[in-house]
Amino acid sequence: MKKKITLKINNKKVIAVAGQTILEVAKENNIFIPTLCHHPDLPVKGNCRICLVEIKGQKRLFTSCSTVVKQGMEVKTNSKKVKFSRNLNLELIFSEHVEKCPTCINNIDCQLLALAKRYKIKITEFPDRKNQRKTYKLGPAVEIDGSQCIDCQSCLQACELLSGISHLKLSGRGYRQEIKPVNKLKGKSAKEAGFACVYCGQCALHCPVGSAQEQSNFLEVEKILNNPKIKAVAQIAPAVRVSIGEEFGLKPGEVVTEKLFSALKLLGFEAVFDVNFGADITTLVEAQELVDRIKNKKPLPMMTSCCPAWVRYIEVYRPELIPLLTSSRSPQLHNAGLIKSYWQKLNQETGRQIKTVSIMPCTAKKYEAKRPELKVKGQNLIDEVLTTRELAYLLHKKGIDLKKLKPEKPDNLLSRHSGAAAIYGGSGGVMESALRTAKYYLSPKSKFKALEFKTVRGLQGIKEANFKIGAKTLKVAVVSGLKNAQKLLDQRKKYHYIEVMACPGGCIGGGGQPIPTNSEIREKRRQALYKIDATKKLRQAHKNNEALNMLKWLEDNNLSHKILHTKYFKRTK
Repeated sequence: MKKKITLKINNKKVIAVAGQTILEVAKENNIFIPTLCHHPDLPVKGNCRICLVEIKGQKRLFTSCSTVVKQGMEVKTNSKKVKFSRNLNLELIFSEHVEKCPTCINNIDCQLLALAKRYKIKITEFPDRKNQRKTYKLGPAVEIDGSQCIDCQSCLQACELLSGISHLKLSGRGYRQEIKPVNKLKGKSAKEAGFACVYCGQCALHCPVGSAQEQSNFLEVEKILNNPKIKAVAQIAPAVRVSIGEEFGLKPGEVVTEKLFSALKLLGFEAVFDVNFGADITTLVEAQELVDRIKNKKPLPMMTSCCPAWVRYIEVYRPELIPLLTSSRSPQLHNAGLIKSYWQKLNQETGRQIKTVSIMPCTAKKYEAKRPELKVKGQNLIDEVLTTRELAYLLHKKGIDLKKLKPEKPDNLLSRHSGAAAIYGGSGGVMESALRTAKYYLSPKSKFKALEFKTVRGLQGIKEANFKIGAKTLKVAVVSGLKNAQKLLDQRKKYHYIEVMACPGGCIGGGGQPIPTNSEIREKRRQALYKIDATKKLRQAHKNNEALNMLKWLEDNNLSHKILHTKYFKRTK
C-alpha cells in the first residue's frame, strides 16, 4: 500500500498518494488546472506549458502534469505569476494555430478554444506562423492539418502506443518542426505516404485542437438533405446512442436512442433505422460461419471483421492472415444492404433516389463505405458516413438541442433487435453475441440457461476465456487496441475465435467519438450498452424473427452472398 501524504493546493489541505502528480491530485479534489498536451491514455509530455503552477519556496514555475507531490508541499494554481505565464503561453500557442473555428467540426470539443474563452485570451495577438503548412489526407477517413498543429505530439503517441502503427513522425527542427505521415512501406512514393494508415482515428480522438480530425462529410450530407429528388435515409450505430449526449451537456453513458431518431428526422431524414438490426444479421452470419469452420475443420481461429481499421491492418501488414477473417460484412453494411434492396423495393418513388447516411463512432467506417468490393450492382450501399462528432456539429449548426427533444421511434422495418446487438459497441460484444447464437447452432437441443459471457467483457486490452458448449470447448480471445492485437497474433493458433477492435474499449472509444474520451468515460458508455441488453426481453439474435425473415428474403432473391459476405485482398495501392 502506497504512503499517504498531505499538501496544500490553493490553501486547501488535501490527501494524496506518494507518486501522484500535482495535476492528478488537483483533479481528484475538483481543482481545475488547464492542460492541452496531457491525456490519461498517454504518457506525460509536459510540453504545452499550460498546466503551470507555483510551488512555495521555488523561484520557477512547474508543470503540474509532470511534477510529483511531496509531503508539506504548498501549491498555487492561479497566482499572478501563473496567470501571466499561462496566458502568454496560450497566446503563443494560438500563434502556431490557424483559427478555422467556424468550419471546424471540433469547435464544440476544442480544448484550446475553451481555454481562450475561459481566460479571455486575445487569440490574434501574434501572427499565425503555420499558415503555409500542408494538410495530409489519409485515405478517405482522417487528415492532419499542419496549420492547426500546436506540437503537443499526442497524435504521435496515440498512433505508436495505442495503434502500434507509428505512421506519424516529427520532421524538421525548431519552429520548422512538423508532423507528417511516414512513407514506411517499400515501393511507396511520397504521394502514397498515407497508404500505411489504418484510419482508426485515434490521432483525431487525442488531438486537443482539431489538427488531426476526420475528413468531414457534413457538407455532402447537407446537399443530400436539401435535394428534393433524393430520399435521405439515416442509420445509427450501437455506440453512438451512449456517447452523443455528451456533446449536449449530458453525462457519459446516457442513452439517447429515441431522441437521436427525433433529431435525425428534424434534420430532414425521411427514414431512420437502427444498425442494431444489422448487428443481429451479422451475428447470425458470423455464428454460422464459426460453426461451419469448427465442424468442417476449416482455417481457425476465425477472426472478426466488423472493425474496418483491423481489416485494413491485416490487408496491409499481415495479408497472410486474410483467410482467418470471417467473410461476414459489418452491421452497417448488412443494414444498408437491406435498405438498398428490400426497403428500397417497398419504397420506390418515380424520380427519387435513395441515399443512405451512416452515423458511426468510427473514422474508418468512412473508408469501409467506399471499398469497391462492397458495392452491390455497381452502387455503394452507404453514400456518406458521419462520425458522432460530425452529427453533433450539424445538430448544433441547425440549432437542434438533442437533450430537449421528445423521443421518437425508428421506422418499424429493419429496427427490431436483440440485446445481443446493443453490446456490439463495446469490446467483447461481437464475441458474446456470436457465442449466444453459436452455442445454439452447435447444440440446439441443449437448454442453456446462462446468456451472458462475462469473462469477455471489460476494457482490458486482451481477454481470454474457455467456454464448454456441448462436447466442445471453445478457446476465445478478445482484443481492443490494435497494438494489443499485434501482440496476440503470434499466439493465435491456440484459439478458435478472436475478436479484434482497433480502438481501446471498442467502438465506445472510436476515433469519431466525442472529446474527451478516456477510460472512465469509456467504462460509463460500456455499462450503458450492457444495461440496454440486460433490460431487453429478446437477447439472442437467432430469436429475432424479423432478422431470420430478412435472411430468407435475401436467399429467395439470390442476394445472400452479395449482401451478407465479402472478400479481402492484399492491399498494394
